[in-house]
Amino acid sequence: MQKTALITGASRGLGLQTSQELHKRGYQVILGVRSNDAGAKAVQTVGGNTQFVVIDVAESESIFAAAEQVGQRISQLDVLVNNAGIYPDEGVSILDSTREQFHETFETNTFGPLVVVQAFLPLLRKSPAARVVNISSGYGQLGGLSADVPSYCLSKLALNGVTLMLADKLRSERIAVNSVCPGWVRTDMGGANATRSIEEGAAGIVWLAAEAPHELTGKFFRDGAEIEW
Repeated sequence: MQKTALITGASRGLGLQTSQELHKRGYQVILGVRSNDAGAKAVQTVGGNTQFVVIDVAESESIFAAAEQVGQRISQLDVLVNNAGIYPDEGVSILDSTREQFHETFETNTFGPLVVVQAFLPLLRKSPAARVVNISSGYGQLGGLSADVPSYCLSKLALNGVTLMLADKLRSERIAVNSVCPGWVRTDMGGANATRSIEEGAAGIVWLAAEAPHELTGKFFRDGAEIEW
């Protein structure tokens, strides 16, 4: 039976590259995108029997509506990649970032992935060995926190906590949940000066989604190797 994968933030960058790589491996890929236009363009890029669903991970109503639509198309979800995220900390530090900024960042980077798992859990439970991959960052490690990237760092630190809690809760249901750091990647978010290509950044995500031993859960990885929280 063909495996299915849903990737949020799939219209560009790491999300689009991950979608392409999983498609090459024979997965039926569903692209989570912010608009119909973005979805149509991304589907053309990935090709095959790729589909898309409009989902705004900052809005619970949008997440559950997307889950209902996807549930009408597929019988189970084998891989969920929580890739959608924002990096809004240019020009601020922990000393002047606002409550509103933290709220906006956490809504997308932390609460979004959690609610996406909650909404798609019925489909994940139908897979014999489902996997959830949360795209985190070295900025989310305790030793990697930067006072000059306050809301992003703390949102990814909290996302790692979500990973640990979900892994503990879902282990008995054979749903593996892990975080992955793709490194500093040349995307719209990472910028042109980043040290890694999109292909290099996506490789570790794809490994966790499709190749890693399924018994690995509740861990943090970079390039297929476990790293410290």
